[in-house]
Amino acid sequence: MKKLTGLVALCCLALSLSAQDYVELNYKLKTGSEFSLSQESRSETYITVSEVIQRTTRDYNNKMSIKVTDANPGKFILSWAYTDIKFNFNAKNQNIYVDAKTDHPDEPLQGALKLMLNQSFTVEIQGNGSIVKVDGLDALLDKASEAFAKLKSDERDAYKKLLKDQFGTDAFRGWLEQLLVIYPVHGIKNGTQWEESVPLRGGLKGRIDLYWNLQHWDGQTAKINTNGNIKTDKVETFTIEEGIQATASIDGTLTTNYLINRESGFPSIAVQNTEMKGEYVYLANRKKQLKKDLKVPVKIVTNASYKIKQIK
Repeated sequence: MKKLTGLVALCCLALSLSAQDYVELNYKLKTGSEFSLSQESRSETYITVSEVIQRTTRDYNNKMSIKVTDANPGKFILSWAYTDIKFNFNAKNQNIYVDAKTDHPDEPLQGALKLMLNQSFTVEIQGNGSIVKVDGLDALLDKASEAFAKLKSDERDAYKKLLKDQFGTDAFRGWLEQLLVIYPVHGIKNGTQWEESVPLRGGLKGRIDLYWNLQHWDGQTAKINTNGNIKTDKVETFTIEEGIQATASIDGTLTTNYLINRESGFPSIAVQNTEMKGEYVYLANRKKQLKKDLKVPVKIVTNASYKIKQIK
């Protein structure tokens, strides 16, 4: 009997130690909590037209506030607002640099971004990090576009497109879906891999297959690595800066290293690299002097870092 009791005790101890190897990861947000997010990123696009390489760069140095306005089991409503926007766009020897907090009457984009500061919109997410919807951002951009009212029609349309491509709902949601970890619904241990697929949003259309891996965890933090495979839909059309309709046949990879704050589930730090290459096909358009479809090799490289800090 004593041997049996001892054996049961050893089995219970083994199960207890085994359970300690597993951790439940999810978002644990409370109504009234506040966070600040900072972003530094650079995206470089190289396209080759008639054997001439054209380079476009986009640099961001943005800050955002995040407030939890409603917290229920498995669902959170977050109020987001830009508190600082520094944006630099360079293409075809044209450079647009904007600091939203600095007056620049000769640059219409500055006026638009200034109107965006401290204007809130909402994001609804599930407890595992899946984004349900983004509300109010398109209306915010419509209001900000009033800064373009005095421009000529074609200039106004170009600026509206630039604003939407960089800060619109699809662009924001696509960015956030690639930043936030979507946690599994069950406990995991070091070395566990799980996966999720999210759509490319904004300009390019396609999918990103994301593969997360838990590297280490303790009582306060978790280290997670993500690898993603990017593939565009070859038949979906989009519009490039010149107003040309195009399709894209592009493959790529995304890598992100996270340090997760287990108290909230948000990443305290995230470092991300994306590389894509393939070709655009500019569709024939007589108005754009394209007599037939034109294949254009393209390469896109993006490096970014993010920090999220709880302030309340």
